[in-house]
Amino acid sequence: MDMSQFCTCKDRACPLHPTNHDKGCTPCIAKNRKQGEIPSCFFRQLRDESREGYTFRDFAELVLESES
Repeated sequence: MDMSQFCTCKDRACPLHPTNHDKGCTPCIAKNRKQGEIPSCFFRQLRDESREGYTFRDFAELVLESES
């Protein structure tokens, strides 16, 4: 699968974006795990907008908001 077509991240200037290398989503996921965050594509699945934080707590709160 061509990950550059799958990726919903709008920051194509990011060196980890799949359009900028041939390693798919792995570098982005590794960076996010190291920082205790979740990739933006998970957030975009629920709400397509930019966010301040991408922590696990931020994601959990967004999930709960979307269920109400």
